[in-house]
Amino acid sequence: MTSSSSLYAVFLSSPPKFSNHRSPSPPCHHRVVCGTGSHLQYTASELNLVLHDVLDSSGIDTTHARAAREGFYLQIKKLSNIERETSICINRCVDLGKTALHIAAEDDSLISHSSVPLPVDAFIDRLDDLSMGYCPNYRSSFRSSPESFLESIERYLFAKKGFRRTSVRDHLEPRALYLHSVLTHRSGSAVMLSLIYSEILKMLRLWSLVDFDVEISFPLDFHSLPKAYQKQKSKESDQPHIMTVQTLLAEILRTLKNAFWPFQHDNFKSLFLRAAHAANCVDKLNSFGDSALQLATAKAAQHRLDRGVWTSVKFGDMRRALAACERLILLETDAKELRDYSILLYHCGFYEQSLQYLKLYQESKSSPLQEQESSKQEQSSNSVSRLEDGAVEKLMVRLNLILTEEGWSRPSYVRNYLGNNSEPW
Repeated sequence: MTSSSSLYAVFLSSPPKFSNHRSPSPPCHHRVVCGTGSHLQYTASELNLVLHDVLDSSGIDTTHARAAREGFYLQIKKLSNIERETSICINRCVDLGKTALHIAAEDDSLISHSSVPLPVDAFIDRLDDLSMGYCPNYRSSFRSSPESFLESIERYLFAKKGFRRTSVRDHLEPRALYLHSVLTHRSGSAVMLSLIYSEILKMLRLWSLVDFDVEISFPLDFHSLPKAYQKQKSKESDQPHIMTVQTLLAEILRTLKNAFWPFQHDNFKSLFLRAAHAANCVDKLNSFGDSALQLATAKAAQHRLDRGVWTSVKFGDMRRALAACERLILLETDAKELRDYSILLYHCGFYEQSLQYLKLYQESKSSPLQEQESSKQEQSSNSVSRLEDGAVEKLMVRLNLILTEEGWSRPSYVRNYLGNNSEPW
């Protein structure tokens, strides 16, 4: 640990605000062009993602949303193969706190239509202040063992500051999924609490107050809190609980995608199958039994889309679902994100773009490395994979038929659907 005299100097001179005391990320020596950090057969920066352009064409100003998306992309394009697999506790290339806030800023702009962007820098200050607040209250812990030191951080974060994990019932509540809201309400998802914990550890390391390797155990249940431990004492059983930079960012985005998916009520665990079912692309003989409620909610979801209703309480939000899909595609973690994006575009009436991304999904899926990864996943869910593959084939056939019809044009309701600013309540 650092000597007590140097610690005392830290407390005497409180670091200034964000612009000075949050040190810039050190040069990243593993930087590569975005697209080589994964095994997918596409370059994210070359794709034509549609959400912002369509909103602009509908008269909705996307200036702040575009700026936030650019901020997100500037962070993730620093990711190399090595950095993607780096623990969140030792990550140096990507500012995870800022990246998460750019995600929140984009979604805030999409739903609020505010003329003022989410103040990302102000919440970065709040995150830094949270780290700085630990020092004067727990200065004695710097001279204790690593275990006692980490326990004192957890007491500070979860007891003194009152951060808590949302209940199982509320685990998909929007304010639990965005960093700025979690910092404000002190209640959030496991991934958000893990991010905050890692940011505190990162700042303490930057101030030379931590001189041992730390790992954060990410809870896989629905109630536990993230817990740090000394890396040298890790066991093989700890491996599934380690969050890398890529897994953390993917978990943030997939949680948002799941929370705002427009087709919420269905027996299928697969989001794609829920949307495919609503589009009648799933063989009913092979589905798991359709209750009257499920059939009614599927029809209601499609009816809302047809009327131009973007969002509804407990029934998802198409804008934020599309935004989550687009950011996952930019992150380049799984070819299935292309497929899921395609089915949402189909429901929006963008058949050409839907077909484009469905073809790209099939091309990426056919690559040797992706096939190897897919075979591992399918071993545990063969029946679901078969249903998904069948739905993809039906969707492909339908899209080709639509686009080959003479005189085809985009449905008139699409513009109204995308341009509807009114809330359904």
